[in-house]
Amino acid sequence: QVQLVESGGGLVQAGGSLRLSCAASGITFSINTMGWYRQAPGKQRELVAAFRSGGTTNYADSVKGRFFISRAKNTVYLQMNSLKPEDTAVYYCKYTDGMYDEWGQGTKVTVSS
Repeated sequence: QVQLVESGGGLVQAGGSLRLSCAASGITFSINTMGWYRQAPGKQRELVAAFRSGGTTNYADSVKGRFFISRAKNTVYLQMNSLKPEDTAVYYCKYTDGMYDEWGQGTKVTVSS
């Protein structure tokens, strides 16, 4: 069973930066995707960025050019720059290998104006 441990959330002023980390253990399939989703109060959870094991990435339009996802083996990072108040949300790490999904516990990011 895959376990995900997230860290790095917090409170930051608009224009600031934060870096989220998600460390996975128990991965057995080499072909997989790790990514970040977020859920703001009253809104649906949405994809922020994903990193496939082959090295390809994709981003939500709202974060392109500001957020950058990277991966070192079984740890995925989300570097968030030029943060805006609308980036405020709980950020969740997700692992998927096509047959199995696992979510992290979530880390809260609050951007003050």
